[in-house]
Amino acid sequence: MLKQKLNWRRPLFYLLLPILFIMVFLGFPLPVAPPPKIKPGQEISATVKKKKRKRVPGLVTQDDDEPG
Repeated sequence: MLKQKLNWRRPLFYLLLPILFIMVFLGFPLPVAPPPKIKPGQEISATVKKKKRKRVPGLVTQDDDEPG
């Protein structure tokens, strides 16, 4: 009674049936989200050395926040 000839088509059909049923309503190919955008690497900036200016006596600039 338990000795039955197993057919590979019936289990395959029942395994693929839910996938086919979903594809009927959602369409083919299945809609998937696009991959996330790749973020560009951060640019490495070189430090800029501040040039020393000659101080002119009597001239007031914005850089003169310290007396002397």
